[in-house]
Parts: sequence; C-alpha cells; structure tokens
Amino acid sequence: MSHPRSRQHFFSEARPHRRQFAPPTQTRPPDWSGPAFSCTRSLCAGPRSGGILARFHFPANRWDSAKPGGFLCVFPSALPLLRALCALFLCALCVNSFSSAQTAPRPKITGIASVRLYSTDLHASRVFYSKILGFDSATSTCLGVTNPCYAVNGRQRVELQQISGGAPDNLLAEIAFSTPNLAEMREYLLAHKIDASAITKDETGAPRFSFKDPEGTPLAFVQQSGERFFTPAAHQASARILHAGFIVKDLVREIAFYQGVLGFKLYWHGFFPPEEHAKSATQEDDWYEIQVPDGEEWIEFMLNISPRADKQERGVQNHFSLGVKNANNAASHLRVNGATNFDGPEVGRDGKNSLDIYDPDLSRVEVMDYNPTKDPCCHAYSALHPKP
Repeated sequence: MSHPRSRQHFFSEARPHRRQFAPPTQTRPPDWSGPAFSCTRSLCAGPRSGGILARFHFPANRWDSAKPGGFLCVFPSALPLLRALCALFLCALCVNSFSSAQTAPRPKITGIASVRLYSTDLHASRVFYSKILGFDSATSTCLGVTNPCYAVNGRQRVELQQISGGAPDNLLAEIAFSTPNLAEMREYLLAHKIDASAITKDETGAPRFSFKDPEGTPLAFVQQSGERFFTPAAHQASARILHAGFIVKDLVREIAFYQGVLGFKLYWHGFFPPEEHAKSATQEDDWYEIQVPDGEEWIEFMLNISPRADKQERGVQNHFSLGVKNANNAASHLRVNGATNFDGPEVGRDGKNSLDIYDPDLSRVEVMDYNPTKDPCCHAYSALHPKP
C-alpha cells in the first residue's frame, strides 16, 4: 500500500486538471447603518395622559435580516420628569437588546481532544494500540472510560468502539475538538442553525456535546482548560495527535462550515502529479488541510475519492496522524514494539517524512514528522508547524 501523498492508491485514472475552486462567498449580512431603534411621543394611551413609545428592531443572528419588535410604555402626564427618565431608560434598553441579540463571538477552539474508531475485533485492536503503538490506558486521561481508551498525552486520547450490526463506510467514529467555553460554543452553533446535542458529561467527567458537519461526519466539542497529569510510557510511539483526515465530497460546502463558521485556517493543500491525478477528479486538490483557529492541530480533507472505494481504500483515507520528531526513529521504535508491516518512511508531497501503519480493521495511522524536510509540492504552508 503506497504512501497517500506520494502515489495514487487504487483509483489512479488520469484526468486533466479542473479550474481551481473559488472560496465560497458569504451571505451578505444585513445593513446595520440605519437607526436600530426610535423613541417617539405617542397619544395612543389616551388624550389626557400622553406617553412615550419606544420602537426597536434586532436581528435573529448575524446572517438574518432584521426582525421587528417593540415596546410600549405609557406614563401619567402629571409626572413629566419621570416620563422623560423612563424614556431614556427604554431607549438604553433598546440599544442593549439590539446588541445582545447579535451573534456572540466564536469561543476558542484549541485542538483535537480525541479520536474514536470503530472496531470489529476489540481484542486484536487492543493489542495493536497498546503493544504496537505503545499507548497506556491506565492514566488520568482515560480514567473511568468503559470503551478501550489509550492516552496519547494529558489532553488527547484514542478510543475504540465495538461495531454493532453492519460496519459503516467510515470507521472514524468521531473527532472531538477542545474548547474552554463549551456552553458558549454550543450557543454559537445553535445561533448558526447547526444542530447540537445537549451538554452531558463523558465518563471522565468532562462536559461535552456532539454535532455533525454538512456531510455527516460525527464531531464533538469537549470542555478543556489544560492538561491532566501525564507521564508517557517508555514504549509509546508518539505523544501527540497531529491531525485526523476523512473523505470529503463537497469541498466548497465543507470550507464554508469549517473555515466560515468555525474559523479554521488553511495549513496546506496539494495534489498528485498530473499523470497520477484521477480521471474522475472533481477538484484540483487531492488534500486540503486546515488548522484549528486557536491551536496547531488540523483536519485533512481527502478529495477525489471514488464512491466505489473498497474498505481498504476507505481505511487509507479515513485516518488519524501521530506526530514525531523523526519518522525514521519512529520506524525503529515500532519494530522494537513488534510491528512487522508498515509503509515508509518516505517523504510525501507535503514535504514531511512519514510512515503508515494499519490497525486490524485497516484504519490507517500515519506517523509523521512535525516539520517538513523539504519544500512541499503545489503550495507553500500558510500556517506555523506544530511544536513537539
């Protein structure tokens, strides 16, 4: 099985390049340049009293047109001073209502907290993740988790979930991101009309909620404000999850969600050499990588994958990556742990040295250098590399 950023795997039909996609245009927000409210005198309460009528409008969220609202307050004409003071108070209230109704700023998204994978044979998978990759489950990062759980560091873990029924096309069961303000993040998503589950606590006691991206990829946010105490095992192959990747069909739609709504930033994008570019390709790029907005870890969109891709090919594309200082040394480490079959190390189109090893269900685990050893193909990196 060849390196996914050096040669095409199974569907390598050649096709001329299509025009580079254009970034999605955002829906034009409403014009807030006009008055947000007005306060006027009114005789609606009767000819003897007079009164103050305060009218205002506010948006449902920053993408919607303004929706009208109103407030009516009438005061006895014998109290002109009180009437005037109340009018000022109502006008201030109108301004506050208008301001608070706008969408709040997005809370920070600081990294990848966990990846969860489906398994058809938990016993074989336990051997792979604990013995070959060398991860320990008896740490605070996994304390209380009933599914097989393997700590990568004090804030990241890999979980396994037994498949019940037929195996899904994507064995990457969930990617969870970390945020220090979980409740605000949920309100932010709801304000953008993104369905989000109720906030619950996971088995370690951390608050979380789940949601899906536009193509149905299962995602979650977890409340994290720091790392738990953690000492890596001596035989551990890596102490950092760098990224998770998955098949994407509609790149423009996914960019609008991850970059437009969640604020992810472009890290790198590239493609196979022209002679290896798939004939069925609908995008110029074959890989599109975007970092979390307030951290260094990223997700990778795997593009131009045939809908007829078999389980092995889907396992190559739906994957996660571990960071190391030197992939060549990591290969030696894996051999000491008992690994006998993996691809690489070799330098891919992204300029980074990496190797690929597969769990018993053929899900790929990419072990990758933090920094490139040569310039990447196609496009330069547009964000900082993660630090070991």
